[in-house]
Amino acid sequence: MAMMRLDKVLGDLGIASRSELRQIIRSGRVLVDGCPVTQPEKRIDGERARIVLDGRELSYKKYHYYMMDKPAGVLSVTEDSRQKTVLDLLPGELRRMGLFPVGRLDKDTSGLLLLTNDGDFAHRVISPKSGVWKLYLAKVEGSLGPEDAKAFKNGLSLGDGTKCLPAELELLPEGCCLVKVMEGKYHQVKRMLASCGAPVRELRRLAIGALELDKNLGPGGFRELEDRELKLLFGQDALEI
Repeated sequence: MAMMRLDKVLGDLGIASRSELRQIIRSGRVLVDGCPVTQPEKRIDGERARIVLDGRELSYKKYHYYMMDKPAGVLSVTEDSRQKTVLDLLPGELRRMGLFPVGRLDKDTSGLLLLTNDGDFAHRVISPKSGVWKLYLAKVEGSLGPEDAKAFKNGLSLGDGTKCLPAELELLPEGCCLVKVMEGKYHQVKRMLASCGAPVRELRRLAIGALELDKNLGPGGFRELEDRELKLLFGQDALEI
């Protein structure tokens, strides 16, 4: 990788604010390849250098990828002056990494939400051209039938003229259904189901591509994605419903 300032390398790890990091470095608490470095502007190769802070060895990563079980009632934005956001659920160390939501889940929608600081990655996940499916579980009012599943497959036209790409609808007992879409227009799943006479009472995203939500997280829980899980997002083994 290109040579970077030491305070920038540490800043990418979310350890502290940039001003706090300068103080930490100047106090001699950071070793690079076994030698104390007291200049924040010192340029190093973060991926190759051995960096130790207060006796703890650090592993540099430029990009970070997390999954969250987003609870209902929380906004999928980076900040809001009046309402709680998904970033408010993270500890300070992660908030300092510059993470942002990959796409959006409506305020009252729960489930799998990805967080990253990698803009190219986010664009690939969101863009319909990438062919990444999103799987939702919906509880609805009214009833759905085979004709609705066929309409989803052919690509619905909504009341305002919006044309949706072909999607998949699987009917489940007790007023539930599974919906797979490849795009994320405004309130799309809710609008598609409402157009079939089945307004949504509850909506939860279960998977993106072949990456399924970790059921052990619980509402508001989060964890870093493993390398193998990143591959699932764009792999060929798409989820079947």
